[in-house]
Amino acid sequence: MIKRTPLILGSKTYKDITDDICELVENWPPLRYFAGLMSAKFLFLFFILAQGAIVFKGMGLMGVNHPVGWGTDIVTFVFWIGIGHAGTLISAILFLFRQKWRTSIARTAEAMTVFAVMTAGLFPVLHTGRPWLAYWLLPYPNQRGPLWVNFRSPLVWDVFAVSTYATVSIVFWYIGMVPDLATIRDRAKNPWRKRIYGALSLGWRGTARNWNHYEMVYMLLAGLSTPLVLSVHSIVSFDFAVASLPGWHTTIFPPYFVAGAIFSGFAMVVTLMTIVRILVPKFKDYITLDHMEAMNKIIMATGMMVGYAYGSEFFIAWYSGVEYEQYAFLNRAFGPMAWSYWIMVTCNVFIPQVFWFKAVRRSIPLMFVVSIFVNIGMWFERFVITVTSLHRDFLPANWGEFHFTIFDAGALFGSFGLFLTLFLLYIRALPAISIAEVKPVLTYGKDGGHDGH
Repeated sequence: MIKRTPLILGSKTYKDITDDICELVENWPPLRYFAGLMSAKFLFLFFILAQGAIVFKGMGLMGVNHPVGWGTDIVTFVFWIGIGHAGTLISAILFLFRQKWRTSIARTAEAMTVFAVMTAGLFPVLHTGRPWLAYWLLPYPNQRGPLWVNFRSPLVWDVFAVSTYATVSIVFWYIGMVPDLATIRDRAKNPWRKRIYGALSLGWRGTARNWNHYEMVYMLLAGLSTPLVLSVHSIVSFDFAVASLPGWHTTIFPPYFVAGAIFSGFAMVVTLMTIVRILVPKFKDYITLDHMEAMNKIIMATGMMVGYAYGSEFFIAWYSGVEYEQYAFLNRAFGPMAWSYWIMVTCNVFIPQVFWFKAVRRSIPLMFVVSIFVNIGMWFERFVITVTSLHRDFLPANWGEFHFTIFDAGALFGSFGLFLTLFLLYIRALPAISIAEVKPVLTYGKDGGHDGH
């Protein structure tokens, strides 16, 4: 018999689990929570002011120009869509593979997916310059004269893929919370709290029939979510890959984008779990160093996949014999915007290699720093793909530079304010760890909790 490492630390009882997870929802949060929330709201205000000015005055306030027609909005859109992948991977795929270590982090990872996709969805709409005409993106029966939706365009596929992914992720996240919402309803002393959580819990009574239906629906949604992890970012990569532009027109983009999305998504999960452990010290018994180490191993593995993709791009460009393709990649690494390329390589390939050392994988400050660097690197990856492929076209007469403005900064950093505001409000109003999933693994790895042969 092989003894497993406990997934829950401390001598917890079932009552302790319920009390610990419900504490932040039921009681007044600590001052550090409000400090974090105010910081996030300040960034969110920056986002609102910057985007309001852009909508009022026009896209010329941002760095987009000729020939760089896609700038911060599209780069940040792809970045946030990628962030959302780890949530579905942890929740759906690891659930289907019966990985018990996912239980403590799945709920928050699912919430991260929902908020990341909500944040991402704003950017294509704002990038059009006329967000009040955003409904033109939707492929509904045409009443607009000669303007027809081009169903062959990957931009239309994006609308289908991202909206489907958002819908399934929200339903999956919400269904998983129903038993825990009923627990908060039953513990509520305030009549308004009892009514609100009673409505949200959909009449849950915890009967055998309830559990049977719940497990069936959860399994179906997990199965439905799994192919979306692969399809959504593959379709986002088609925005670039179906173009004839050197540096974009490559078949490696779909798997390369998916690996990068999982890479950045897990880095964001590590960042958020570190924040949650600081804001709610009792959660350290549930989100343990073993959970964090497992995610760091995935970051290291996917980081090497991304590094392999970077190298293979140069090989294929050389092997193709197409001088334009070769120039595009040489320009990335050694041209006037080479600084962005080497930031990308350093953050995504070199820095995650420190996770080969167990001491680093289990150090909260070090893993937090590495996760920040990974997300910086993954934003720059999208920046490199988008901007350095556009700024030097086939004709030298079309060459230009991309200059980052204060409004680009407002869009980028402000989006983190929106995301973190939503996330911090979520952990205050809803149970951040699944009570229903944590209780069954209480004895895992403890006396009598052996597993395997």
